[in-house]
Amino acid sequence: MAAIISCNFVTPRLPTNRIQTTHYKCNNNNGRVLSRRLLPKCCVKNHNHNPFQKLKECAISIALAAGLITGVPAIADANINANINMAMPDVSVLISGPPIKDPGALLRYALPIDNKAVREVQKPLEDITDSLKIAGVKALDPVERNVRQASRTLKQGKSLIVEGLAESKKEHGMELLQKLEAGMDELQQIVEDRDRDAVAPKQKELLNYVGGVEEDMVDGFPYEVPEEYQSMPLLKGRATVDMKVKVKDNPNVDECVFRIVLDGYNAPVTAGNFVDLVQRHFYDGMEIQRADGFVVQTGDPEGPAEGFIDPSTEKTRTIPLEIMVEGEKSPFYGATLEELGLYKAQTKLPFNAFGTMAMARDCLVM
Repeated sequence: MAAIISCNFVTPRLPTNRIQTTHYKCNNNNGRVLSRRLLPKCCVKNHNHNPFQKLKECAISIALAAGLITGVPAIADANINANINMAMPDVSVLISGPPIKDPGALLRYALPIDNKAVREVQKPLEDITDSLKIAGVKALDPVERNVRQASRTLKQGKSLIVEGLAESKKEHGMELLQKLEAGMDELQQIVEDRDRDAVAPKQKELLNYVGGVEEDMVDGFPYEVPEEYQSMPLLKGRATVDMKVKVKDNPNVDECVFRIVLDGYNAPVTAGNFVDLVQRHFYDGMEIQRADGFVVQTGDPEGPAEGFIDPSTEKTRTIPLEIMVEGEKSPFYGATLEELGLYKAQTKLPFNAFGTMAMARDCLVM
């Protein structure tokens, strides 16, 4: 399967700014997993085993999987102002359970904040998704309990939420809280009207407000990137890339759009690298090299080069493996969890999620 990709880069979500709606055009690609070297190749994993069929104009939020990603750095602005339990000594544990279907929830929970009050509002709103798995209007009874719990905790904890807002973002955060309160009342009315179909869209709206409030709690970048990587392009915050894929030789679909959310809070080097390669047009016109229902991948340029050649060094550029672990304040670099002895540690952004994007890294077949 072949496809040509182009992207719009959305202005980064910076720690001190809201995400902008302005775009500038650039072309971009996705790439190959399990390459020989740490190259600028990336992969979008599809648990539905149906990567392009019935996709006409699709937008997929993609969390950059900090646990399994590396790529090649390039040179945009170097500061885009954006208790571990040990297991058996020779066995590491993969994440089990069904895949995560809501990348938005992953991104909200992955923000570097510690505000219990807002998390207690968020949880019952997230739980509406499980409540809606019940068939018919019977789902509205647990949904109503979710809404009442969220509304009650918001009223009780509002002052603590406001205290948690960064001073420079407090006004915006307060506006979002007002919209959230009004939306809670609207959702309660939807439930009372027994309008099941209107629940999910309103839930999504409210969670967007919650996520915005949580982003407004982030005051600057939460840690120092190791000195040896500070000259690399860094994304200190979040950014969004719209990747337009034009599909060849498929009568069912002409093109589709992947919306990629890059999480620089949990992988500043890897995310900054990808943004930079997009800005450099590294992926322009590159064809997808694999689309087998499990992954969609690309990133191998034509010619002898096996990655991005840094014009300043004339060498293939690489970046370290970068892993943010639950409970840690900054990522680990240059070593796997197994090598670190963290056999049961969980990554901040797990890979078992629909639409996960990751950069390729070297691996050994034993």
